[in-house]
Amino acid sequence: MKIIDTVKESWNKIGSEYYRYRDLQKMNPELEKFISLLTKGAHILDAGTGAGIPLGKFLVDRGFQLTGVDISEKMIAAAKKNVPKGNFLQRDILDLDFPDETFDGLTCVYTLWHIPREKHFEIFQNFKRMLKKDGILMINTGIRESEGLSTFFGQPMLWSNNNPQKTLAQVKELGFSILSEGVLERGGEYQYWIFAKK
Repeated sequence: MKIIDTVKESWNKIGSEYYRYRDLQKMNPELEKFISLLTKGAHILDAGTGAGIPLGKFLVDRGFQLTGVDISEKMIAAAKKNVPKGNFLQRDILDLDFPDETFDGLTCVYTLWHIPREKHFEIFQNFKRMLKKDGILMINTGIRESEGLSTFFGQPMLWSNNNPQKTLAQVKELGFSILSEGVLERGGEYQYWIFAKK
């Protein structure tokens, strides 16, 4: 079984339990910042949307057009229930084929570390392709380089990160303008966040 299939099957099994423990308010400051950089009604792609909460619901409730994608069919089913006004599709983030310059904004949070880090630059390239000129990118990753499986809510889960310096260098290499970047503590956890403009 490929590692990405392991990630998919694990999320299919643990999704509902995970959301019972998750702090759904912890990234509100980042979401407020993200929407402040966009015009009302902008079309957003949420890559790794999970069950559509909190991010998808936050955006739809504030008048944005949302397309959410996730590898887990059970997560997508939950997202459709949680955010009926969103458009949710089961897709592998490594194979997204939306047309060039489709989206005004693109988010990928709490997701990249479940994808092999050698694929991150390729993912960023595709994100840039799908974003319109001046489109806004918001991503987060881990705060240190890592690679390996561990048990997460009783299931095997991949954790794969480049260090923040490499992640920042990759985004810059693609020509994004960095609006802000840094390590943030949210809900007792630390992640590396980047806001950038195409």
